[in-house]
Amino acid sequence: MALTEKEYDVRELVPAFVNMYGGEAGDVRVYASPARINIIGEHIDYNGGKVFPAAIDRYLYVAIRKRSDTKIIYNDVRFPGTYEFDISDDFAYDKKNDYANYLNGILSQLKAKGYKLDSGFEILMVSNVPAGGGISSSSALECGFAYAVSDTFNLNIDRVEIAKLGQMSEHNFMGVNCGIMDQFIIATGKKNTAEMLDCATLEYEYAPLDLGDYRFVVMNTNKVRKLSDSKYNERRSQCESALKILQENGVKINALCELTPAKWEEVKAFVSDEILQKRAKHCVYENQRVLDAVSALKAGDLVKLGSLLNASHKSLKEDYEVTGIELDTLAETSQKQDGCLGARMTGAGFGGCAIALVRNDKVDSFIEAVQKEYTKKVGYAAGFFACQSGDGVARVS
Repeated sequence: MALTEKEYDVRELVPAFVNMYGGEAGDVRVYASPARINIIGEHIDYNGGKVFPAAIDRYLYVAIRKRSDTKIIYNDVRFPGTYEFDISDDFAYDKKNDYANYLNGILSQLKAKGYKLDSGFEILMVSNVPAGGGISSSSALECGFAYAVSDTFNLNIDRVEIAKLGQMSEHNFMGVNCGIMDQFIIATGKKNTAEMLDCATLEYEYAPLDLGDYRFVVMNTNKVRKLSDSKYNERRSQCESALKILQENGVKINALCELTPAKWEEVKAFVSDEILQKRAKHCVYENQRVLDAVSALKAGDLVKLGSLLNASHKSLKEDYEVTGIELDTLAETSQKQDGCLGARMTGAGFGGCAIALVRNDKVDSFIEAVQKEYTKKVGYAAGFFACQSGDGVARVS
């Protein structure tokens, strides 16, 4: 079942590009940039934690071609309106530029790093990643565009730097103080693996993602959410406050996730504010759940993995308070279904998506049962799709 829209056939993109811009199909390059799920490790990427995401087989596609002048033209298959700029522009955020801000944000960061483009270019994009759905449509856009520009103009920017460009664009251009997990997995992901990333050091390792008779089902609340308008920055600030209190009381750490659960229990009394204590507790225990999840997958223990997903959602609901009725209904209804080993929200929360680990032969009945309960409780339908792992950003034609 699709999330909201019929999936776009990427084979139609180049003919649509030529129909829009003219010229030869052979001059058009197409790049694919994946969505991602974070299997576990939520809201700790900006707290020095380890996260465990995987790229999935839903993609945003960027078709690009150099121009003979200095003009930049953006179009999107699904969204009306053409945006025009020039490579010499001093790019600045402007609300009326809508999705073009994400692209201009990348160009602004390229300029700041001293990269120069020798001509303009034209873009036609289309996405099979639901916008605002919690599986990182904006990061797919940033990294797909950055990789396409780098490859087309022979800038030779490596994948880790592509991820950093996406994060810097969010920080410096979009005003969202995000971590780097989303951009990192999209830039560096590999099919049939998940990736444990240490967000403090950017050290990472691939782990085989062998789910046997199970697969992840992505469940979209279909609640409209904009990350920059949410309480994301507030949660980050609360974590920074808790960290500062611990440091002032002699706890020698640079990030909350340096604490083990045992050490946290020793020092938590320093954080007397109940809200700050709950935020910090989530970070410490969620980081441990990441380590336990990687071990469980390496051991082929999917039941253990499922129990960790459930514990993660409970913490995000009760300690971090970023779920809400929509995500809670999806996760908690999922957890009761036959064939489901575990479920939790994924992404920033406040809407967006949840994931469930479901046996292949139960996927259809699972979706039907969860949809029925969700519609009854929330008042409108959710969206569902089963997914597999996918490759990171790449040229596809």
